[in-house]
Amino acid sequence: MSPFDFVNAINYKKNLLAEDPQAEKEYDKSKWIINKAFSYFPDTIMPANAMNERWYIPAKWQFNFFLNTITKGKRRSEWVKKEPTTEALALVKEYFGYSSERAKEALLILSEQDLKVIEEKLYKGGK
Repeated sequence: MSPFDFVNAINYKKNLLAEDPQAEKEYDKSKWIINKAFSYFPDTIMPANAMNERWYIPAKWQFNFFLNTITKGKRRSEWVKKEPTTEALALVKEYFGYSSERAKEALLILSEQDLKVIEEKLYKGGK
């Protein structure tokens, strides 16, 4: 059973834990994904945060909290994904020794000519 089965069950008010005794173990393994899924919506962010703060409570309690707190409704969202590292970002990180965030800020300031100079200075030769 996937974490998204639990998210759909909560959204549509279906008690999966009552139907399947093994579901509680599956839910316990994926609590953080379920909390993350509910953190994307204004009406479910507070219950998700409450469960993040109380990570230690049993899975059945958490599921029942969500089941009884979150209103019925269809909720779909795109998951935030990490941006791929570009060549220019990698050059700036290596040249200045910056973190990814700091290098992104530096890229806003640097011109194409500056990037070419950095690339030439970092060129190590070879094939």
